[in-house]
Amino acid sequence: MSKYIIANGDKPAALKGKVKVQGSKNGALPLIAAAALTDREVVLNNCPDILDVENMLRIYASLGGNYERRGHEVRLKMEYMNSHEIASSLAGELRSSVFMLGAILSRAKKAAVAYPGGCDIGLRPIDLHLKAFREMGVRIRDRYGYIQCDASNTSAAEIDLDYPSVGATENIMMLAAGTKGTTTIKNAAGEPEIIALQEFINALGGSVSGAGSSVVRVKGTEDFGSATVDVDFDRIVAGTYMIAVAMCGGEVIFEGADGGQLTALISKLKAAGAEIDAGQKAIKIASDGLPRAVGSVETGAYPGFPTDLQAPFGALAAVSSGSTVIVENIFETRFKYLAELTKMGASVKVKDRVAVLTGTGRLTGASVKAMDLRGGAALMLAGLKAEGVTVIENGRHIMRGYEAPEEVLSALGASVTKV
Repeated sequence: MSKYIIANGDKPAALKGKVKVQGSKNGALPLIAAAALTDREVVLNNCPDILDVENMLRIYASLGGNYERRGHEVRLKMEYMNSHEIASSLAGELRSSVFMLGAILSRAKKAAVAYPGGCDIGLRPIDLHLKAFREMGVRIRDRYGYIQCDASNTSAAEIDLDYPSVGATENIMMLAAGTKGTTTIKNAAGEPEIIALQEFINALGGSVSGAGSSVVRVKGTEDFGSATVDVDFDRIVAGTYMIAVAMCGGEVIFEGADGGQLTALISKLKAAGAEIDAGQKAIKIASDGLPRAVGSVETGAYPGFPTDLQAPFGALAAVSSGSTVIVENIFETRFKYLAELTKMGASVKVKDRVAVLTGTGRLTGASVKAMDLRGGAALMLAGLKAEGVTVIENGRHIMRGYEAPEEVLSALGASVTKV
């Protein structure tokens, strides 16, 4: 099991330099799934080299697809889908494996997938996905830990989601893309990843409109072609490193980042004292390393404050002057990292989905354990600010979403190694 070691002296280093932000994890995964819609070649550029992408590619290959990675270019082709089942050994590594369900059903009209694994950050039910599938005529059975689906008699439908779930919206879009008629998704998620999936399906020859709004319409087709697309920048990775600068001080330019996708975070970082110049192709942030508390942070659907940045922002709150109240509205157990943060000297009080962090002025290095992807990132940020040496166990969690973070941070002046 990989681990990260962050070594600081009495005064942690400020961060200075430039970062070319990696491609989006949450953007790449549904595109790989949607590549299964066609028997033609698909090319994804700027595809991040991270564990979650690696696992999704393994799932794609298990269904009969072939892929070739050259750096950040991935070529995929599934001339024949020779399997419609995602085994538990694969699904258990990746929650996003459920995204394959819509694409498999669209093409093969049947599917079986083991319940997905990944980060333990709450129930994160797939009920919304399955409810929508049923409304489109999919027959679903739960047998021996597998979700078995029959889509031989599907039809277009009007679906009103109980919650604007990103995953459910994407899954419905993929199933509807190969279902005759026009499917309407109401209360759809509006994240940039939804827009990217719409553009990709349309590039394949599909017909999707409305992405980015609360209503998405998908007109089904039976003929999908080839496509070449660029994976957008990872706004969560960019946001994580921006928080690091706010904590440690310094000045960093994030190349390829669009500030319009991070407005909620930028507002909070400015309130914490950071100076930010945000454009469509780059974000510049400067900080004196003496952040102040922002009062409160509450996660919500896009364009609200991202739940994926709640933990990294918690690390910032732990070293800010004053108290910060964090309300987690999306995942009920996403405060697990706080127990590890207290080992480094953080002052934390938690009740249900509300946490209060009071800045202690300093953190000290300790041996801590990453419980999930974003919680692991939070501990890494805390380690950058802490005096002494921090060891983060279960580094594999961080590797799921961050490409070579030890290289990125070391290039900015930090002392981070992976062993």
